[in-house]
Amino acid sequence: MDVIVVFAVALVTALATGLGALPLAFARRPDRSWLGTANSLAAGFMLGASVGLFYEGADYGVGRTALGVLGGGVFLFIAGRVIGRNRELHLGALEGADARKALLIVGIMTLHSFAEGVGVGVAFGVDESFGILIGVAIAVHNVPEGLAISLVLVPRGASPRTAAAWSVFSSLPQPLMAVPAFLFVEAFSEFLPLGLGFAAGAMLWLVVADLIPEALETTHPWKVAYTVGGSAVAMLLFVLALL
Repeated sequence: MDVIVVFAVALVTALATGLGALPLAFARRPDRSWLGTANSLAAGFMLGASVGLFYEGADYGVGRTALGVLGGGVFLFIAGRVIGRNRELHLGALEGADARKALLIVGIMTLHSFAEGVGVGVAFGVDESFGILIGVAIAVHNVPEGLAISLVLVPRGASPRTAAAWSVFSSLPQPLMAVPAFLFVEAFSEFLPLGLGFAAGAMLWLVVADLIPEALETTHPWKVAYTVGGSAVAMLLFVLALL
């Protein structure tokens, strides 16, 4: 029964990510003219999340978390180069550079979800009440992450429903990793800071090398700066409140 509870709680955290697309479903659908602001908001959310991930990972080991950050940045640099060679890349209705951007952010969030799934399983290994508390916190935390994904996909032509589906897809590793992490809690506890750091490093690379430069192409630097800064602070405060 414990395994079923762990899986169910982690599955709820994954489904919660799709709620991030709701604001775009009820608001006027943003077009490409809104792309700079959307990129800035997504960059800020991911920047705040990456700092929160490093802070959380540091509790398990600063050195391993920092190593994970380096690994995540290097991995995304290589992945971006490999994906960028495919000029005819398609992802649903998106193609070319739009598909590349969508694939990178969905891929990063999916990698990030492995660490979150481990976090849920490890928490249940400590105590069931603590596991449920961490599960609820991650579920709430996943909503703005889903919004970040949607802010990248929807202005490029994806529907809010499609963005919600990709958001949930990116979080599916959470229930898949929570159960083995619960069953083998000691081994997975050693992995957790590396995973959290890896996700933070990948997010930081995407923000610095991709989202902010693209936002600056269509939006005034000052607007980019305060949008990124404001959304990063809001996300960081939100994350820290849940830790």
